[in-house]
Amino acid sequence: MKIYTKTGDNGTTALFGGSRVSKKNIRIDSYGTIDELNAWIGLIRDQEIDLYAKNLLTLIQDKLFTVGAILATDPAKAILKSGKERLNIPKITAADIELLENEMDYMNESLPPMTHFILPGGHTTVSYCHIARTVCRRAERLATALYEQEPFDESVMAYINRLSDFLFVLARKLSKDLKAEEIKWIPEKKG
Repeated sequence: MKIYTKTGDNGTTALFGGSRVSKKNIRIDSYGTIDELNAWIGLIRDQEIDLYAKNLLTLIQDKLFTVGAILATDPAKAILKSGKERLNIPKITAADIELLENEMDYMNESLPPMTHFILPGGHTTVSYCHIARTVCRRAERLATALYEQEPFDESVMAYINRLSDFLFVLARKLSKDLKAEEIKWIPEKKG
């Protein structure tokens, strides 16, 4: 299979189902940002972190491919003539969202309570995690804009939202594991 098709040379790309849209379409921006997020999570997974976290991040990357496929599907062509769904893959479920919540609860048990906002940084791995968190928030904003135009499974929105929270807690856990200092943001007082 060739990687290049030349079909996008005119600034369009195909959705699942064959419809062609502009590469600046909000749908393309939405799943493209999910793809970017997946790459950042891969970078975090490549760092010197515990095996449990690596395996969890691999699972999340798998779920992000599902999210991307859902976002890349033309709603008008989501159901085949046979009545079956075009995407013959597991969907995002309540269990996927609960897993992120349970993992956050577990990580939070060993972390000091938050009393202030925290400045991103302290260690390269922690910084990668914060970058992934902000990319996830951008993906959520774009998916929300898409959802307002063409609704899709609400579980996808909940998963993206919960994932950004998870990445924040993971950044805090990595700070602790890597003995990186968490720097509190304490605004200067007006004179």
